[in-house]
Amino acid sequence: MSTLFSPYQLGNLSLKNRIAIAPMCQYSAIDGCASDWHMFHLGALALSGAGLLCIEATAVEAIGRISPADLGLWSDDSERALARVLKSLRAYSDMPIAIQLGHAGRKASSNTPWLGSKTLSEKEGGWQTCAPSAIAFNEGAIAPSALNDEGLARVKTAFVDAAIRAHRLGFDAIEVHAAHGYLLHQFLSPLSNHRDDQYGGDLENRLRFPLEVFAAMRAVLPADYVLGIRVSATDWVPGGWEIEQCIAFAHALKKLNCSFIHVSSGGLSTQQAIVPAPGYQVTFAEQIKRATGLPTIAVGLITEAEHAEKIVASEQADMVALARGILYDPHWVWHAAAQLGGKVRVPPQYLRSQPSQFKDLFEPMIVQTASN
Repeated sequence: MSTLFSPYQLGNLSLKNRIAIAPMCQYSAIDGCASDWHMFHLGALALSGAGLLCIEATAVEAIGRISPADLGLWSDDSERALARVLKSLRAYSDMPIAIQLGHAGRKASSNTPWLGSKTLSEKEGGWQTCAPSAIAFNEGAIAPSALNDEGLARVKTAFVDAAIRAHRLGFDAIEVHAAHGYLLHQFLSPLSNHRDDQYGGDLENRLRFPLEVFAAMRAVLPADYVLGIRVSATDWVPGGWEIEQCIAFAHALKKLNCSFIHVSSGGLSTQQAIVPAPGYQVTFAEQIKRATGLPTIAVGLITEAEHAEKIVASEQADMVALARGILYDPHWVWHAAAQLGGKVRVPPQYLRSQPSQFKDLFEPMIVQTASN
C-alpha cells in the first residue's frame, strides 16, 4: 500500500493522504479582499484530491502585504470576502483548508512579480515598511522603520486578531509564516536583526518575538486547534540563520503546542547561494523531525510521485507539499495515485473520467451541502 496515499492524523484533522498544497501568492486581491480569481484558483485545487489545501500568505495588517494586490485578513471587508470564497469551496469539497497568516516586514510594498517585484514608493502606491532593524532588503529597496515597543505590540495584536478571524471563518488550520525573509524570519536571522534590546543579539533574544506571536495566537484558539508554522531552515548565507538554530526554534515551538512545522529555506538575503535540485530541502525537514518529533511537511522541487512516496515512506517527513508542480498539473494527485496504486477522492461529476485500465482508482466525494 502506498504510504503517500495512507491517511494521516494532523492534530485533530483526519487527512485522506499525505499530500498538502502549499500556500502560493496570487497577487489578485483588491484592497486585501479575495476576488473572483480566488474562487477559480482555489476551487480547482480543492477538487485536486490532496489531503490538505493551504491558502496563500495572508497579511495580518495592510502594511504587511508583500504587494498592494496581496490577500489580507485584517478587516471586516476582507473577512467577508474570504467567507464568500470558503462558502463556495465547502459546497463542493470536503478537503480540509488551512490559511497562512504572515507579515512581509521589510519585503512589503513591492510590485507584483510579473511587473518586476520592485519596491514601490508611496507615490507609486507603496508605503513605509517596518522590520526588526532599519536594514533594507537590497540596494534598491527603501529602508524599513525599526519597530518600537508600540509597533511590536501592534504587529502581535494583528496576528492574534487575524487568527480569531480565521477561526471564526471556519478554517481547519492556521500556518504562521516565519519563512522566506518575511517579518518573523527577519527577527530570527542575525543578518536582518541588529537590535540591541531583548529581541536582538543572541539566539534566545532573536527567537523571542516570533515565539511571543505564536504563543499569543495559540492562547486565543482552542487547545486542540491545528496551529503550525512555516520556517526557512537556513538563509544559505555564512553567518546567517541555519539549521541548528532552526532546530532550537522548533524545540521552543513544540513547548507551545505547535501542531506541525513546514520546512522551506532561503528568501532573507540576495546573497543566498542555493543550488536547487529535486528534494534539496528535504534533509532539513528530516533533521527537524528527528530532533523534535514534530509533524513535518517537506517541500522543494518534489515533482515526481515516486520521490514523494520515498520521502514519506522513509519517514524523512510526514507529508509533502506541492506548489508550482500542482499549478502545472492540477491532476498531479490523480496521476500519482494511479502510478502508486493509491486511491483518490474526486467529485461525483468526475467519476466517469477514470481511465479503463485502473480499477477503483477514484472514490466519490459527496458533500452534503452541494447541489447534487
